[in-house]
Amino acid sequence: MSRALAFLLIVLALGSSVGRADPAPRLWDPELHLDKPDLSGLRAIRFLTSDDYPPLNFERGDGSLAGFNVDIARAICEELVIGCTIQARRFDTLVDSLVDGKGDAVAASLAETPALRARIDFTAPYYTTPARFVALRASTLPDATPSTLKGRKVGVIAGSAHEAYLRAFFPGAEIAAFPQFAALTESLSSGGVDAAFADGLTLSIWLAGSSSADCCAFKGGPYTESKFFGEGVGIAVRKEDVALRRALDWALARLTEKGTYAELYRKHFPVGFY
Repeated sequence: MSRALAFLLIVLALGSSVGRADPAPRLWDPELHLDKPDLSGLRAIRFLTSDDYPPLNFERGDGSLAGFNVDIARAICEELVIGCTIQARRFDTLVDSLVDGKGDAVAASLAETPALRARIDFTAPYYTTPARFVALRASTLPDATPSTLKGRKVGVIAGSAHEAYLRAFFPGAEIAAFPQFAALTESLSSGGVDAAFADGLTLSIWLAGSSSADCCAFKGGPYTESKFFGEGVGIAVRKEDVALRRALDWALARLTEKGTYAELYRKHFPVGFY
């Protein structure tokens, strides 16, 4: 069975979340049980990340690294019972550093693209970036569908995949394009648009932060079409490191089965983006 069929079977149903409003995503098929890989050739994993993308990866005041990607890397090493180091580098140098052997794996929100897959390999995605609608909490908008948004003003970032998706599947919406995310959310907060449509992860960070002033909430969704919103984020490894990739895949699946993944997701994303 191919890797795509055997492991990258993304389950769209959300995982359970007793007592919580925002369930964690479940990206692994619970019926698919991977064999534990042979780790005899692995002594330690040198992870590379960046330090400027909170809450995914960032530097604390004391100089230590933190964030969702960092915690995922550490949890993987604990699951594999193997040594682990995590070093921060500039984001634009991560792939070259990996290829040049300055690290073994990259956990830094590298989105899989054809250009990157030509140079490096990836584990199965451990998160995706769905699109979401957001509206004012006081809005009378009952839901975000092509019918309910007909004639409504919806804000997007100009030239984005979200604008393209909206034009293709919500033809009745009145589209208002903004040059950047800050301008989009400012218009939403002030009632300039009825809803905003953008990257769910970015919106969730904004909703959980003080700048949103608890003005808004998600409506409808999530929208996960890979043609528009990508195939997700995996851990990058060199193409020749097949054993390492399989070990990382096994560990990621185990973290989901044990509930560790859900705990880390809720820790870093109190407003879930799925």
